[in-house]
Amino acid sequence: MLDSPVVLTDDDRARINSRARYELVQLVSAQAVMGFAVALIAWIISGAAAGISALAGAGCYLIPNLLFALRLLLASHRPRGSGPMLFIVGEMLKIGATIGLLWLVARVGGDQVSWLAVLAGLIAVLKGYVLMLAFGGSRMQLKR
Repeated sequence: MLDSPVVLTDDDRARINSRARYELVQLVSAQAVMGFAVALIAWIISGAAAGISALAGAGCYLIPNLLFALRLLLASHRPRGSGPMLFIVGEMLKIGATIGLLWLVARVGGDQVSWLAVLAGLIAVLKGYVLMLAFGGSRMQLKR
């Protein structure tokens, strides 16, 4: 147990913020790569409709997550940084936007949507961090 609170220097805060920014960009990039890879595989295996459906499914999570990550990046440049309320509200908005985009895919795509491909694209982006971890993108490796 600590008897006194941890005191961070300005240099410590700058290093932590830098690492967090780097990891946010790395995570969203890994998610985009996974989404595009699954869409390409679906296109090759099942045709254009499946590829577009997989891309739509990937975009349903990637777009809200990208916007949320950009918001967190901007907040990390503020003196006080990002608070827990920003994170909680952002997560709720991200989930709502994902549900709304999935509804839009169903509404606009109609019978042309391959739901298996949509689900594959969505899951690929949700699990994009696995790609990041597989190629060494962890907190332990980035020492700035």
